[in-house]
Amino acid sequence: MTTSSSSIDRSAIEQIVRQIVLAQSQSACTNATPAASELVVSISARHVHLTDEHVEMLFGPGSTLTEMKPLYQDGFYAAEQTVMIVGPRKRMLPSVRVLGPTRSHSQVELAYTDAISLGIDAPVRHSGNIDDTPGCVLVGPAGVVELQRGVIRAARHVHMSQSDADRYGVNNGDTMHLKIASPFCTTVLQDVLVRVSDGAKLEVHLDTDEGNACMLDLATNVEIYNPDKNCKCKKI
Repeated sequence: MTTSSSSIDRSAIEQIVRQIVLAQSQSACTNATPAASELVVSISARHVHLTDEHVEMLFGPGSTLTEMKPLYQDGFYAAEQTVMIVGPRKRMLPSVRVLGPTRSHSQVELAYTDAISLGIDAPVRHSGNIDDTPGCVLVGPAGVVELQRGVIRAARHVHMSQSDADRYGVNNGDTMHLKIASPFCTTVLQDVLVRVSDGAKLEVHLDTDEGNACMLDLATNVEIYNPDKNCKCKKI
């Protein structure tokens, strides 16, 4: 009696469950992908960019970078490979992540405290501008590369598309301000270098020192703006 009057069609239950799961997954995907003009602020930890030649020298003949995790900017990724960075007087940082894809010149990007730890006087530079910069030694599982130059502290910067640049009234190479509201630690960072490129997403890169100093992890609001115009974008 109970079985015939109160039994529930199993296929109906499965259909309902599928609808709920589908709705939740669609909602999650929508929330996970920011709109084109939504601001993302990321902490860029110490890392290394390598040439194809140096990849083979460090990891063995025929080696190529293996993608471990995609980065926010399309086409860029954290590789599975890591290297040891050795500075003067044998000071070292083990297991520093390599980022891909490979480049025409190898480059090491450090925070200020990283550079102090290694005993290297690394200048603040736009990525790729490595003229008259110090070098270091890179150690991989298959070999060693001695860089004569290429160690920098990357200037804080914002990636954006041309449409974002037009909206802010800025050009590639200009600077903007970044306001980070955190508990007891609201900070305005000036001299945020503008880097405009096709297909770029709106993203600020800070190093670990900068991110920790302004308590980025606890930020309640983040804005980037052109100080010469009343034009802002907030992090949602």
